[in-house]
Amino acid sequence: MNVPFVKDHFYEFEFISQRSRGPGGQNVNKTNSSVQLRWSYLDSLILSDEQKKIIQKKLTSIINTEDILFMRCDTHRDLDKNKKEVLNRLQELLVKAFHKPKLRKPTKPTKNSQRKRVDTKRHKAEIKKGRQGQWS
Repeated sequence: MNVPFVKDHFYEFEFISQRSRGPGGQNVNKTNSSVQLRWSYLDSLILSDEQKKIIQKKLTSIINTEDILFMRCDTHRDLDKNKKEVLNRLQELLVKAFHKPKLRKPTKPTKNSQRKRVDTKRHKAEIKKGRQGQWS
């Protein structure tokens, strides 16, 4: 399934900047370096209906009750770096969500593999049989 490239569709995202949590020195109290990404994926023009259903099913942990996808990033001390980081995370999540695993074709064991398995079992049984009289 084709995954839309997130960075090409900036206009669909709402970015909210706010003060970052945690340590960061004196500057942390003055700058808005944390980024929240809000995306109304159901109103998206780049996603098909099937993709919207997949997102709704697989990414429930980051979707709120109003069907808005919500992510936050405050790992860097720079607003632009955090914006890029949150977009990268979203891209990775979408790639994982849209990935379809390859179907496994069931196969029969070969004659050689069956023979090896039986030979191994016979050999192990002989080893164990040889131990029986030693400790009595």
